[in-house]
Amino acid sequence: MTDSSTNIFKTIDPERRGTTSEEVVTQLREMIHRGELRPGDRLPPERDLAKLLGVSRPTLRAGIRSLAAVGVLQSRQGAGTFVVESEGPPSLDSGPLRLMASLHGLTSAEMFEARRSLEMAVAGLAAERATSDQMATMAEEITGMYASLDDPEQFLVHDVRFHQTVAAASGNRILTSLMNMVATILFDVRSKTVKRARDLKESAEMHRQIYRAIRERDSEGARNTMRDHLMLAQKAQESEEEASVGNEESSNGNGANEEAM
Repeated sequence: MTDSSTNIFKTIDPERRGTTSEEVVTQLREMIHRGELRPGDRLPPERDLAKLLGVSRPTLRAGIRSLAAVGVLQSRQGAGTFVVESEGPPSLDSGPLRLMASLHGLTSAEMFEARRSLEMAVAGLAAERATSDQMATMAEEITGMYASLDDPEQFLVHDVRFHQTVAAASGNRILTSLMNMVATILFDVRSKTVKRARDLKESAEMHRQIYRAIRERDSEGARNTMRDHLMLAQKAQESEEEASVGNEESSNGNGANEEAM
């Protein structure tokens, strides 16, 4: 990690500056393309950087948020803002997708359909490209799933890690980033309902089938078993959500009865 030199930052042309953050995004992105900012470099403090670029601090913040959302910059509490390291897939912020889901009423079914399309492709590629170390990690996470059948929350941790490993094994960082962005939203929802899960043993077995297809270099089998698993996962999540709503209604009903008494 290195601190970037303040000499490389140039004041944005007043004729192009305006009040938007677009020029901030453009200038920082071009500096990365030219190699003036490298992975791991820390940007100057906000006050200094805003002065160097000749923009307001709110404008600078908006530009940094935009670049953080697409995995170019990363803000670390108490440490500063850094250019993201280039190793591994870029991390895409799921915030914009969450906002779009709220504004346009995107359904859980649509999210699962998107995830299914992405993860089937990822699984097929993983069967062709997975390394022995990645397959060993998949096997470890499956062992963890079977060991935590009575602990749904821990099971979910192993579940997430398994899918992340399959994604990394695909060797396609774009697919991996898109998959992780969609999956993060669905996993966040599942974490609130997983305590009511009743399908964990069946889910663990389906993960093992995906792993076997990848280990056997069976791309079509990996895609098909991933599809079947995600269809099951969708039904499980829907059942858990229905049970959660039912419990809330029952609780509210009991509260009303107590008040009536």
